[in-house]
Amino acid sequence: MRVGLTGSIATGKSTVSSYLKQKGIAVIDADLVAREVVEPGGRAYEAVKLAFPEAFEEERLVRPKLGQIIFQDSEKRQQLNQLMHPSIRRQMLNEADAYERSGHSLVVFDIPLLLEGDWRTLFDRVVVVYCPEDMQLRRLMQRNDLSEAEAYARIHSQLSIEQKKELADDVFFNDGSLDSLYQQIDKWLALYDTGNHESDT
Repeated sequence: MRVGLTGSIATGKSTVSSYLKQKGIAVIDADLVAREVVEPGGRAYEAVKLAFPEAFEEERLVRPKLGQIIFQDSEKRQQLNQLMHPSIRRQMLNEADAYERSGHSLVVFDIPLLLEGDWRTLFDRVVVVYCPEDMQLRRLMQRNDLSEAEAYARIHSQLSIEQKKELADDVFFNDGSLDSLYQQIDKWLALYDTGNHESDT
């Protein structure tokens, strides 16, 4: 089974992803893959270098430079997405195939903007990590040392967590203790994980 894991900024998706890895579950991280595809030899490296040569130094992508280029230019941002998205998707699917060949019956794709993009059809289930927006706001302000206005703007650059909760097949509620969150994950794994991977616990 292939599962998409998502949430919103500061709702706790990374905490869930880390716990799944500790349990021996195959987790494919979209952010990590997005970095790999623009490394020298990566699937999108040549195309991105050709389109944004000013963002490269000594044959390597300088992310802050690329960020400056695309941050205030929606056309260039869209161009970058069009160059990278197919490469990211293909690499993630290849990794999933490899996990399944090695005996994993459950593969989790950790994708921050899963519900904002066109990923959903790839998965048997979509899991959303949820906490109320007021808690999300407090966590983000504390974690990133942001003002309330800055944190609010970041939260509202994505679909709201309430919308994501409604679109989910399963929801992990991260508005209590870590133990409570882990118990929810364990119950979910008992339903869906039938693989023969080696658990670290």
